Amino acid sequence: MGIFISMTKLPFLSRFWRWLRVGHRRLTAGGILGLLIGAAIGIRLWLFTDLPHVDDLSQGLNTPSIRITDRYGRMLYEVIGENAGRNTVVPLEQIPLACRQATIATEDASFYTNPGVDLRGIVRALWINLQGGEVLSGGSTITQQVARNLLLEPRERTERSLTRKLRESILAYRLSRRYSKDEILAFYLNQTYYGNLAYGIDAAARAYLGKPVNDLDLAECALLAGLPQSPALYDPLTDPAATQKRQSVVLDLMVDSDFIDIEEAASARHETLAFAAERYSIEAPHFVMAIYAQLEETLTPAELYQGGLEVRTTLDLDWQDTAERIARRHLELLNRISQPGDIPHNAHNAALVALDPHTGQVLALLGSPDFFDAASSGAVNMALAPRQPGSSFKPFTYAAAFDPTQQEPWTAATMILDVRTSFVTHEGYSYVPTNYDHQEHGPVLVREALASSYNIPAVIALQHVGMSNLFQFAGRLGITTFTDPSAHDLSLTLGGGEVRLLELAAAYAALANGGRVIEPVMILDIKDTEGQTIFSEQGHPGEQVIDPRVAWLITDILNDNLARAPTFTTHSILQIGRPAAAKTGTTTDYRDNWTVGYTPNLVVGVWVGNADNSSMSNISGVSGAGPIWHQFMRTVLRGQPELEFERPSGLVQVEICSLSGLLPTPDCPYTRREWFIEGTQPTERDNIYQRVIVDAATGMPATNATPIERHDERIFLDLPPQAHGWARAAGLSLLPEAFDAQTVLEDTADAWLMVITPDPQTIYRISSTIPLDAQKIRIVVAGTSDLDSVTIYLDDELLAAFDEPPFEVLWILRTGTHTIYATGTTVGGEELASEVVQFTVKPAE
Repeated sequence: MGIFISMTKLPFLSRFWRWLRVGHRRLTAGGILGLLIGAAIGIRLWLFTDLPHVDDLSQGLNTPSIRITDRYGRMLYEVIGENAGRNTVVPLEQIPLACRQATIATEDASFYTNPGVDLRGIVRALWINLQGGEVLSGGSTITQQVARNLLLEPRERTERSLTRKLRESILAYRLSRRYSKDEILAFYLNQTYYGNLAYGIDAAARAYLGKPVNDLDLAECALLAGLPQSPALYDPLTDPAATQKRQSVVLDLMVDSDFIDIEEAASARHETLAFAAERYSIEAPHFVMAIYAQLEETLTPAELYQGGLEVRTTLDLDWQDTAERIARRHLELLNRISQPGDIPHNAHNAALVALDPHTGQVLALLGSPDFFDAASSGAVNMALAPRQPGSSFKPFTYAAAFDPTQQEPWTAATMILDVRTSFVTHEGYSYVPTNYDHQEHGPVLVREALASSYNIPAVIALQHVGMSNLFQFAGRLGITTFTDPSAHDLSLTLGGGEVRLLELAAAYAALANGGRVIEPVMILDIKDTEGQTIFSEQGHPGEQVIDPRVAWLITDILNDNLARAPTFTTHSILQIGRPAAAKTGTTTDYRDNWTVGYTPNLVVGVWVGNADNSSMSNISGVSGAGPIWHQFMRTVLRGQPELEFERPSGLVQVEICSLSGLLPTPDCPYTRREWFIEGTQPTERDNIYQRVIVDAATGMPATNATPIERHDERIFLDLPPQAHGWARAAGLSLLPEAFDAQTVLEDTADAWLMVITPDPQTIYRISSTIPLDAQKIRIVVAGTSDLDSVTIYLDDELLAAFDEPPFEVLWILRTGTHTIYATGTTVGGEELASEVVQFTVKPAE
């Protein structure tokens, strides 16, 4: 524990030290004696005044008395001194040896041999402070922690001063002379705070694992022993991953102390733990635990431990009960077997957060439908636990792309090619995203791409925005789990990172309130025993992080029932009978699904999955989280007026061609109106629909020799080369296919040649179970329509030559890193060459 001390806080020691350095030569024997007596008296007054007696240990363990209510004063939970008997004192012999050893290895490896104090730490503290009052760092022994927590006053316990350190050490030394080591260890294990209102290891066992301490095994003991140093940081109910890492550290320390061997540690690490609490009377337990954690951060120890506090929270207990009831019922439906052959969806947990987008006040927070259910690890607060958000994060990628202050901002009418596209990750590997329905949709505008949740366009959008820009944007919105851009790739926009439901809902609030960040508020006010308000917070919008016009455009897209119809139909669960914007999310392995949506005055986020991170079966954000969101929104908003999303100034509506997003021409068959931030509306005419005069008899371009009666005007699509394969598969008439090699077609587009497959940086692995001559990949080259010949080279050696399409060949896998490129010649004699594509083939494992 670090201790900061300034010499100005110890004036007599400071003066004494200066005198020793400059005036000791004139010192007489009597003077020395007087000084020593004076110093002894000073030290006694400094350190021993009001020092508690070591027999007063039992008076130190007092859980603060606190009433926690909902916003209307209805009781959620009352924290009573000693927690009404739930924090029972357990004899040391009833505490498993593994728990005792884990605690000693973690907190004080020399516990049974030291005198109760860290002598080196005390000497170091004195020396460093006498030299210049710099920072002292060092840990406290188990005995010192007992002395601090049970004998010192709450205010003094948290002081980072040399005085407290020395007084604590004196008490620890006296404790060691008064009590045996086993007695001191028992004091520690029965009084230490483990988080979540658990004082003592038995209370911790019951609060986290739903069992008494004497039933704990090695893995469970190691988990609990790692909590006291930072109960909030290692809380298994909000961040199981952090807890697991801490547990692993404790197991390593036990190995270092020779309490267990490496094999025992490895076995404990792989043990699956279920988190639950013993049943007791409490409303909104996950919310209450979050409130108590906030109280520990907000109040001083003196305020917290004075007792008699009344905490009025933002929660609406009726809404909370509604959330729990709806979630519980829907999970039952998901796992019900109605007829033979039905397969349950294996979805056993759900979480919900409801908050006011203008104040941030949390109106409901459900961490799981059953806090006490061990089978589903119900005690884990899935509203705060980091999970992958799937597509529910896409709106923020597009919001960043819409930013009008950036160069080339996107609009709702920006055209994106939703076709197979290969991206290269920062590690140099090939990444080829696919859509949820495994279909490609060709040229799509951003409105449809976002509303229908297409994956390929979202990755292209992130590539346009940039990973570091998206990270900064997410951080400004209150997402704290995105910390290192280099640890993520383009899959981030599809939910490749992890977020907390509460933070994601708060980020959506910025879309609902016109672009201002909000911080979730859970406590309205705190009153002391005299009825005086010592804390008050109503919440308010913060910094403007999204342009109000961008926030409205994203909202308008997420509220567009026709734009999402290709994926969700026009009768989806996202409609609630009033204006509401919503987005779903599903991870590819069905571990998480989400629905987050909002009206102008309410944001609700829902997560469905399993706390142990196991996969669900064939369930999406629409069928998993969607119905809970839908039913909750309709229930709590019943009777409230329907509100429209207020459109800010600075937006214009323009008619566009539905395919290109550009201004329509007479040849564009489908048009619609679209909203734009003023200054970003299109100025160019559509260039995809091309009118060509052909010879009706031949289907070829008409020439001067073609009789006028055979002239036939036809419309063709002039799409980018990347979309040609999709267009052909869809049976569309592409402009290049209307011409032969003798026409002037290529005057309208540059000649091109490219390797289609394999993708750059693809890694293949040879299988040991399949004959090698059966392990082949298809190498495909495509190019402009007037190619007369194409040659494919592998590792600079001729692989295949063609004089007509298709230009593709099968190649048997061979280990190593390989390169592919192609050359070609047009009928006009133009020489073409593709870019070089590199890929790797690895041997069988």
